[in-house]
Amino acid sequence: MAHEHAHATGGNEKALRWALLLTSAYLVAEVVGGLVSGSLALLSDAAHMFTDTVALAISLAAIWIGKRPADRRRTFGYYRFEILAAVLNAVLLFFVAIYVLYEAYRRISAPAEIQSTTMLLVAAGGLVVNLIGMRLLASGKDRSLNVKGAYLEVWADMLGSIGVIVGAIVIRYTGWGWVDSVIAVAIGLWVLPRTWRLLRESLNVLLEGVPDEVDLPAVESALLGSEGVASLHDLHVWALSSGKVSLSVHVVCTPEVGDLAPLTQRLRAMLAERFDIHHSTVQAERVPCEQAADTHGFVAVKGR
Repeated sequence: MAHEHAHATGGNEKALRWALLLTSAYLVAEVVGGLVSGSLALLSDAAHMFTDTVALAISLAAIWIGKRPADRRRTFGYYRFEILAAVLNAVLLFFVAIYVLYEAYRRISAPAEIQSTTMLLVAAGGLVVNLIGMRLLASGKDRSLNVKGAYLEVWADMLGSIGVIVGAIVIRYTGWGWVDSVIAVAIGLWVLPRTWRLLRESLNVLLEGVPDEVDLPAVESALLGSEGVASLHDLHVWALSSGKVSLSVHVVCTPEVGDLAPLTQRLRAMLAERFDIHHSTVQAERVPCEQAADTHGFVAVKGR
């Protein structure tokens, strides 16, 4: 498993490096194009391109930091930097979307003059860059919230580029400058719910909530249904980072169980096979320990 993780991380890092190079190279052209053409939609797309660049840089930094080995102060290592990067990406996207909505509202009452040809050419170039970036990041987005955040940034920017292209064509042949603001609003409204979803998933990891892919009642039922288990308590399932699910539980064995070690080994093997949970700590007990009286086990027990 460690080898597979290292291979996946290396692939993500390479893809992120290439995507960062592409977006950084085109960012300047899009900003200049937006200023020259006067297009808010193009400038909003450039703003997304900027957040793409920042997000990709943060994602790369998170991978580099995450490679650092565990030490005596951080016994789990630095994997959670990936989640911090995803949160920061979501916050960046949120503020960009709010700014675009505000600027579009301000411009509706006073539409700016739009140079549709410049707007079209720059947006078309941005679309090509976004499609390449999405292709590079697609393979890692389902394994890492960090890469997923960067992928969503590029995906939002790709849709923005399509919207700007459509807007440029409409403005060119109709002269309706207000279309530019409408497209900018559509981009902002499309980005906001996806930003919230990414932020919610990331915060769930930071709060050590049960990962979405884990059915906690099913895990509990499987443990209780195992031979030799009479009851359980202090069951916790959380994720250290994307794809790194951990579990801890206290199980009380039935009277006929002799050696406790085979029971814990069998339960851990079951958790790995049925639920893909490979980092589990199972404490077997003949009678419930003092933590059974408290849901979370953080209350001091009298006399101890």
